[in-house]
Order: sequence, then structure tokens, then C-alpha cells
Amino acid sequence: MSLALYTKNLAVGYAGKPVLEDVNISLNKGEIMALIGPNGAGKSTLLRTLARQLNILNGNIYLDDKDINEYKRETMARKVAVVFTDRVKGELMTCKDVVESGRYPYTGFMGKLSDKDKQIVARVMEDVRILDIGDKDYNAISDGQRQRVMLARALCQEPEIIILDEPTSYLDVKYKLEFLMALEEMQKKSNLTVIMSVHELDLARRFADKVVCIKDGKIDREGKSSEIIEEGYIKELFGIGDELTCYAKGKHISVL
Repeated sequence: MSLALYTKNLAVGYAGKPVLEDVNISLNKGEIMALIGPNGAGKSTLLRTLARQLNILNGNIYLDDKDINEYKRETMARKVAVVFTDRVKGELMTCKDVVESGRYPYTGFMGKLSDKDKQIVARVMEDVRILDIGDKDYNAISDGQRQRVMLARALCQEPEIIILDEPTSYLDVKYKLEFLMALEEMQKKSNLTVIMSVHELDLARRFADKVVCIKDGKIDREGKSSEIIEEGYIKELFGIGDELTCYAKGKHISVL
């Protein structure tokens, strides 16, 4: 398998101050990587840097063995799509309008969609199962539907890599599973490479090929989900003491 993305001694942060340092991660094409760790550990900062929304403080990021900074903006938009928790301002926009905006990296100066663009939009909306809400006001749909619209928007870019920051936060179990099933189906169908941060460890264990654990400003562990997500280590990663563990077990709550 060939590498889709890897980093060398990467440092990320804000205003010149690092949040994470010495980040050396790699991901093969078609794999799903999940970032886990405590709130504030730097997961979102890392994702935004990988997406080139934040400047690199030190080190390098490579896409297809090419330094990320060598890509033009429009080429980058075709290779990497993002789904972050920031809300799209969808005033007076239908769900279909929002999805169509994902084709803008391929349109001309006027931003007019070609017949091919329209066909791709229709196909992706069908794949993500949102054709039935295409004409609805984007601001009038549920959070679960909104996340699938944003996934469709990203997939319309026909990216090689998709980056998602806590895509299932605030969704109930049904919508979490629907969203991740749609993502997994597209990943298999298009050999899509996925990097996402998640809080739900059971979902990371179920869907991720590789798990990266972030703690205390560094990558603490990296490996297969079956090797990483086990109770003893998870307690250490999230600072869960024996008292909290006993309380959780008494309430039939799994620390995983």
C-alpha cells in the first residue's frame, strides 16, 4: 500500500506557540485514522494544520510524497476536503445549494456548474442518502441531516483525503451510526483516506484502521485500534483514576 499522507517532526500551534511537537504519523491510501485524547490536547489544531488552514510551526507534511506547501490552493482543494464543526452560513440556501458549493474548486470564474458537476452532486447526494431533503432549507433540518449534507459537500470535491473534526459530536446514536456508515461506504467505494478526531472510543474501535493518541503535547501512542483501545491505557490517557472507574462500573458505564 502507498502512503497518502505522512509528517516529519511536525510542530503545530497558534501565534508561534506549539501545542503539539515532534508529530510523526503516516496513513496509507484508503485507511481511516482516528485521533483520540483529552479535550484541549491539540487534535483540532493538528487537523487544521493538515488541512493547511493553520501554518506549520516546524517540520513537514507530505501528500503523495510532495510537501503540502508546494500545492496550489485549487489543487489542494481537489485533494483534501474538510468537515469541521464550524457551522456553514446557509441563509437562504437549500441543502442542495450547500452540497453544490463543494464543486467550486472545479468550476470556472463564474462558478457555474456543468452537466458533469450536476451529475456528481446528484450521485453523491444519493450515496449519502439526502436526495429527499435537497430542496429543504439548510437551517431547518436536524443536526444529523446537516452533518450528512456537509459530508456530501466535502465528497463532491472528489478528494483523495477527507479530514473531519468530531463529526459525530452532539448527534444521537442513530445519527452517529448513519453518518459513519455513509462515510465508511464512500471510503470503500472510492478508496478514500479518512482522518478524523472522535470522542466516542467505541466508534473509533469499530471504524478506524489506525488510532493516534494525543496527550501532553505529543503523540503518546499510535497503532491498530484493537491494540490501543484497552481499559488500562484509556484510563491513563484520559486521567481516569480508580475512584472514577469504580463509580462508572457501579453505574454500568464503560470507560471505553
